Amino acid sequence: MPVVKISVAWIGKTKEPAIQSLTDEYVKRISRYAETSGLALRDEASLRDLARGLRNQPRHFLVLLDSGGKQMSSEDLAAFVQRHADAAAPPLLFAIGPADGFSTQTRAAADLTLSLGKMTLAHELARVVLLEQIYRAFTILKKHPYHHAHR
Repeated sequence: MPVVKISVAWIGKTKEPAIQSLTDEYVKRISRYAETSGLALRDEASLRDLARGLRNQPRHFLVLLDSGGKQMSSEDLAAFVQRHADAAAPPLLFAIGPADGFSTQTRAAADLTLSLGKMTLAHELARVVLLEQIYRAFTILKKHPYHHAHR
Protein backbone atom coordinates (compact mmCIF):
# COMPACT_ATOMS: atom_id res chain seq x y z
CA MET A 1 0.00 0.00 0.00
CA PRO A 2 1.45 3.39 -0.96
CA VAL A 3 1.98 5.95 1.81
CA VAL A 4 -1.28 7.64 2.68
CA LYS A 5 -1.42 11.16 4.07
CA ILE A 6 -4.37 11.88 6.36
CA SER A 7 -5.30 15.01 8.27
CA VAL A 8 -8.24 15.33 10.61
CA ALA A 9 -9.27 18.93 11.15
CA TRP A 10 -11.78 20.58 13.43
CA ILE A 11 -12.95 24.13 13.91
CA GLY A 12 -12.03 25.75 17.21
CA LYS A 13 -10.17 24.81 20.33
CA THR A 14 -10.69 21.55 22.20
CA LYS A 15 -12.54 22.20 25.43
CA GLU A 16 -12.22 18.80 27.10
CA PRO A 17 -8.77 17.51 28.08
CA ALA A 18 -10.05 13.91 27.77
CA ILE A 19 -11.01 14.55 24.13
CA GLN A 20 -7.54 15.97 23.41
CA SER A 21 -5.95 12.94 25.05
CA LEU A 22 -8.01 10.53 22.94
CA THR A 23 -7.32 12.61 19.82
CA ASP A 24 -3.59 12.41 20.46
CA GLU A 25 -3.75 8.67 21.13
CA TYR A 26 -5.57 7.85 17.89
CA VAL A 27 -3.41 10.18 15.79
CA LYS A 28 -0.41 8.32 17.24
CA ARG A 29 -1.97 4.93 16.42
CA ILE A 30 -2.88 5.94 12.86
CA SER A 31 0.63 7.30 12.31
CA ARG A 32 1.90 3.70 12.39
CA TYR A 33 0.17 3.26 9.03
CA ALA A 34 -0.01 6.73 7.46
CA GLU A 35 1.38 10.24 7.68
CA THR A 36 -1.16 11.69 10.07
CA SER A 37 -1.94 15.03 11.64
CA GLY A 38 -4.66 16.55 13.78
CA LEU A 39 -5.41 20.20 13.07
CA ALA A 40 -7.37 22.73 15.07
CA LEU A 41 -8.42 25.44 12.62
CA ARG A 42 -9.68 28.93 13.33
CA ASP A 43 -12.62 28.87 10.92
CA GLU A 44 -14.13 27.33 7.80
CA ALA A 45 -12.20 29.68 5.52
CA SER A 46 -8.96 28.16 6.86
CA LEU A 47 -10.36 24.69 6.11
CA ARG A 48 -11.28 25.63 2.55
CA ASP A 49 -7.83 27.18 2.00
CA LEU A 50 -6.16 24.00 3.24
CA ALA A 51 -8.37 21.83 1.01
CA ARG A 52 -7.61 23.97 -2.06
CA GLY A 53 -3.89 23.78 -1.42
CA LEU A 54 -3.17 27.36 -0.49
CA ARG A 55 -0.38 28.48 1.84
CA ASN A 56 2.30 26.22 0.31
CA GLN A 57 0.24 23.10 0.97
CA PRO A 58 -0.86 20.44 -1.53
CA ARG A 59 -4.49 20.21 -2.55
CA HIS A 60 -6.43 17.82 -0.30
CA PHE A 61 -9.36 15.48 -0.90
CA LEU A 62 -11.89 17.07 1.47
CA VAL A 63 -14.20 14.75 3.39
CA LEU A 64 -16.77 16.63 5.49
CA LEU A 65 -18.47 14.90 8.40
CA ASP A 66 -22.20 15.57 8.33
CA SER A 67 -25.21 13.60 9.52
CA GLY A 68 -26.72 13.83 6.01
CA GLY A 69 -23.64 12.38 4.32
CA LYS A 70 -22.89 8.91 2.98
CA GLN A 71 -22.86 6.16 5.57
CA MET A 72 -20.12 3.54 5.37
CA SER A 73 -19.31 0.43 7.33
CA SER A 74 -15.82 0.11 8.80
CA GLU A 75 -14.95 -2.20 5.91
CA ASP A 76 -16.28 0.35 3.40
CA LEU A 77 -14.10 3.06 4.94
CA ALA A 78 -11.08 0.74 4.74
CA ALA A 79 -11.81 0.08 1.06
CA PHE A 80 -12.17 3.84 0.44
CA VAL A 81 -8.76 4.50 2.04
CA GLN A 82 -7.22 1.66 0.00
CA ARG A 83 -8.67 2.96 -3.29
CA HIS A 84 -7.51 6.46 -2.43
CA ALA A 85 -3.98 5.22 -1.72
CA ASP A 86 -3.85 3.05 -4.85
CA ALA A 87 -4.90 6.01 -7.00
CA ALA A 88 -2.10 8.18 -5.59
CA ALA A 89 -4.81 10.75 -4.92
CA PRO A 90 -4.27 13.99 -2.96
CA PRO A 91 -3.90 13.73 0.84
CA LEU A 92 -7.15 13.02 2.69
CA LEU A 93 -8.54 15.81 4.83
CA PHE A 94 -11.39 14.77 7.12
CA ALA A 95 -13.17 17.73 8.72
CA ILE A 96 -15.51 18.03 11.67
CA GLY A 97 -17.39 21.30 11.52
CA PRO A 98 -18.49 23.92 13.96
CA ALA A 99 -21.43 23.27 16.29
CA ASP A 100 -23.94 24.78 13.86
CA GLY A 101 -22.67 22.72 10.91
CA PHE A 102 -20.83 23.63 7.74
CA SER A 103 -21.77 26.56 5.54
CA THR A 104 -23.09 26.10 2.01
CA GLN A 105 -19.74 27.37 0.68
CA THR A 106 -17.77 24.69 2.58
CA ARG A 107 -20.24 21.96 1.60
CA ALA A 108 -19.72 22.93 -2.05
CA ALA A 109 -15.94 22.55 -1.63
CA ALA A 110 -16.24 18.97 -0.32
CA ASP A 111 -15.19 15.99 -2.40
CA LEU A 112 -17.22 13.67 -0.16
CA THR A 113 -19.66 14.12 2.70
CA LEU A 114 -19.53 11.30 5.23
CA SER A 115 -21.92 10.43 8.05
CA LEU A 116 -21.03 8.53 11.20
CA GLY A 117 -24.69 7.56 11.52
CA LYS A 118 -28.10 9.06 12.02
CA MET A 119 -27.54 9.88 15.68
CA THR A 120 -26.36 13.36 16.61
CA LEU A 121 -22.95 13.42 18.27
CA ALA A 122 -21.18 16.27 20.01
CA HIS A 123 -18.52 17.53 17.60
CA GLU A 124 -15.61 16.68 19.89
CA LEU A 125 -16.96 13.16 20.38
CA ALA A 126 -17.50 12.79 16.62
CA ARG A 127 -13.80 13.58 16.16
CA VAL A 128 -12.80 10.70 18.44
CA VAL A 129 -15.24 8.32 16.73
CA LEU A 130 -13.88 9.32 13.32
CA LEU A 131 -10.26 8.85 14.44
CA GLU A 132 -11.08 5.43 15.88
CA GLN A 133 -12.73 4.41 12.59
CA ILE A 134 -9.74 5.60 10.55
CA TYR A 135 -7.48 3.56 12.84
CA ARG A 136 -9.84 0.58 12.47
CA ALA A 137 -9.75 0.98 8.67
CA PHE A 138 -5.99 0.55 8.69
CA THR A 139 -6.17 -2.45 11.01
CA ILE A 140 -8.67 -4.03 8.59
CA LEU A 141 -6.32 -3.38 5.66
CA LYS A 142 -3.33 -4.80 7.56
CA LYS A 143 -5.38 -7.74 8.88
CA HIS A 144 -4.53 -6.73 12.44
CA PRO A 145 -6.68 -8.51 15.08
CA TYR A 146 -7.99 -5.19 16.51
CA HIS A 147 -11.00 -5.19 14.20
CA HIS A 148 -11.82 -8.89 14.39
CA ALA A 149 -11.54 -9.03 18.17
CA HIS A 150 -14.57 -6.72 18.45
CA ARG A 151 -17.05 -8.78 16.48
